[in-house]
Amino acid sequence: MTAHAGTIHPPKIETFDVANRTNTDPKGIARAVEEYRVEPFGLYLARPTPGRAQFHYLESWLLPALGLRLTDFWFRPGHERDQDFYLDVVSVERDGATWRTTDWYLDLVVREGERVDVVDIDELLAAAGAGLLTAGHARRALEIAYHAVDGLAAHGYRVDRWLATHDIELTWRRR
Repeated sequence: MTAHAGTIHPPKIETFDVANRTNTDPKGIARAVEEYRVEPFGLYLARPTPGRAQFHYLESWLLPALGLRLTDFWFRPGHERDQDFYLDVVSVERDGATWRTTDWYLDLVVREGERVDVVDIDELLAAAGAGLLTAGHARRALEIAYHAVDGLAAHGYRVDRWLATHDIELTWRRR
């Protein structure tokens, strides 16, 4: 049994509606987005996070070709985490101005210049074992994570340096 066997859940789907400037979370709650920016390599969003005790704002980039969502959480005092970026392994689909991500459980926690940690492997295995994720999707999630870990390690655990090798340059509000 895994640590998450009693709380296993289907993959989380999130919607990003650029035209209406909303971000709908997996529970169906739509939140206003302050800024969306579409680039050839992905989608940027910035928005407040009302009702969250740990953080008050987030900035994210959806990078379909890499199968990643990179997020910079603006933590509240006392809730800081030893991380610079949080990377979700996702599939990204786009239909006009609407983008959707399906979270494939694996996450990477990046401490710039120091390390990357892969987390929630137990969730991925439990979901695949329960039939909530196909074997192909689970394998693809692992491939995405390994590619990111390898790329980050080869570039000194610097997200910008690794992404530059993919012709991706991200801009952030506070970085």
